[in-house]
Amino acid sequence: AVWWLALPAANGRNWQPDVAELPYESIQGDRVTIHNIRSLQYRTETDYEVRHYDKTFDLNRLDAVDLLAVYWMGDAIAHVMISFGFQEKDFVAFSIETRKEQGEGYSTLKGFFKQYELTYVVGDERDLVRVRTDYRNPPEDVYLYRLKMSPESARKFFMEYIRQINSMKETPEWYNTLTTNCTTNVVRHVRAFGGQAKYTWEVLLSGYAPQYVYELGALDATISFEELRKRSYINPKARTI
Repeated sequence: AVWWLALPAANGRNWQPDVAELPYESIQGDRVTIHNIRSLQYRTETDYEVRHYDKTFDLNRLDAVDLLAVYWMGDAIAHVMISFGFQEKDFVAFSIETRKEQGEGYSTLKGFFKQYELTYVVGDERDLVRVRTDYRNPPEDVYLYRLKMSPESARKFFMEYIRQINSMKETPEWYNTLTTNCTTNVVRHVRAFGGQAKYTWEVLLSGYAPQYVYELGALDATISFEELRKRSYINPKARTI
């Protein structure tokens, strides 16, 4: 048990091409340059041209934070991503995933036992959204919710992601199906800057995370959640871009 608990995560494995390049950031005042933003050009889900680019973002222009929930196996389980918008022009999305090696598939059970390193994929929305709406078979259902967040909180939230990504480039971490995944880590980043999020059953059953955020008052409360969910479905729009 002691040996297993001491097993270190690693960055130097034979990774699949889509997760081989780690993102990292350099910061100069209010300007953050993200290196290795992923922008895969897909022919099919598994056949793609690997592309990355660097881009500088001005924190003073950060004015939108979106929660994306992706469903592929019913209402209870979803993959949660966060996208940050800068004056409705530049968007960069963050997806917390397993960093799989060549030939490796995903297993929920294996995810409990240090079988996968954790990775934060930083990509443009044409990559992270459209691979799910257009190229996976069957297509996955993607919902985009605009979060109600002050400029100060949005900036702190963004910088929590930046700090985590730079840390993992130097010190890799393990993924865990229950404790270190796409929803629990989002909650951890929110709590790190004083946000209200808690570890509830709606977070563990990640498909209900958007409803939990609605109940916290962080989504549009002028309409019911059921109506908001209908309006937030973006598959038809994603396919036109």
